[in-house]
Amino acid sequence: MVALPSPDHVVDALQQLAAAQPDNDADPTLLHIRAGALFARLKALNRDANAAARAHKQVTADARQDMDQTHLRLQNLLYEKRHLEREIEKCRQFASVYQDIEMYPLEQFVELSPSEAHAEGVLSDDHQLMLNRLGFELVERQRLSRKVKELTQEKEELLKTSKAQATTSENVKVQIEILLKTASEVGKKVDELVPVVPNPSRDVSLPG
Repeated sequence: MVALPSPDHVVDALQQLAAAQPDNDADPTLLHIRAGALFARLKALNRDANAAARAHKQVTADARQDMDQTHLRLQNLLYEKRHLEREIEKCRQFASVYQDIEMYPLEQFVELSPSEAHAEGVLSDDHQLMLNRLGFELVERQRLSRKVKELTQEKEELLKTSKAQATTSENVKVQIEILLKTASEVGKKVDELVPVVPNPSRDVSLPG
């Protein structure tokens, strides 16, 4: 492949042509043709240089756009990373309600809960173990709540029965008091209506 003349080479050739001494034997037409060819080559090189510059600018612009897009994606990723880090920190600092719940100790949970709730795989998984313990606490508290309601209802029934018995006892006591008072009044009236019979043994004199 024949190498094309460089711009410097073309410029040097033009300068040499312009600096050459006039020669009476030289054909002016040939000189004109040679100079025209050199100027055409120079213009072609200039067009190529402009095209290369435009292409370079376009490549540079495309690369800059890619770089800007990459930088924007990087900024988005950094923002998302900081956001996730803040959310993770919030989760770590979050005080859940279960931390304040008084639960069965682990040994008692293992003793009382169903076997599947404390299987070997569960005991090695802290998260699942906590879920199972909380579930067991819920079931136990519901059972105890029902028991408390049953005992409360039984207590209320006993109180009602005791109150009824106390009322009955009070009524019997009142009736007895009424009967005793009535009997006393009847006895007084009987004493008033029946004359006192003298006792004959008091009138008999002892022999003396």
